[in-house]
Amino acid sequence: MNWFAIAFPLTVPFWALMILLPKWGRTSRIVASPLIVLPVLVAYFAAVAPILPDFAAEMLNPDLDGVRTLLSSDAGTSAVWAQVLAWDLFIGRWMYLDSRARNIPSLIMSPLLVLTILLSPFAVVIYLGLRAFYQPAEESAGQSAGKTQEPAEQAAT
Repeated sequence: MNWFAIAFPLTVPFWALMILLPKWGRTSRIVASPLIVLPVLVAYFAAVAPILPDFAAEMLNPDLDGVRTLLSSDAGTSAVWAQVLAWDLFIGRWMYLDSRARNIPSLIMSPLLVLTILLSPFAVVIYLGLRAFYQPAEESAGQSAGKTQEPAEQAAT
């Protein structure tokens, strides 16, 4: 079976929800589960299973030539591809959930999630910079409440 070709379509429904339907109530409920990465991880396990002894041996004592040889096989390439897709989806899931808690506009997040699919390391760095400008809703509310209570607390002492 061509696990390389199967892996990405297993992630598409979750990306579509986060990018195209970010405010739909079911999107948050579905994406809240870290189990959304399981379908693509099944592809990973299926791809790595035939080469598991060689794969495990190389991961325990890696060297450039051994990793290159392993990755040059269809099973090795498919396994790493599925692993990258699972990682990207997990990171995209975190970015989506964190951005919702911070009220970062969907018009900003949707293109950033597309970038996460394509070049996740760049997207993560951009998101980490972006999130510095947005506080989670509960922190913002707590700070506002704290500011209004401070003068009253000072007057009482």
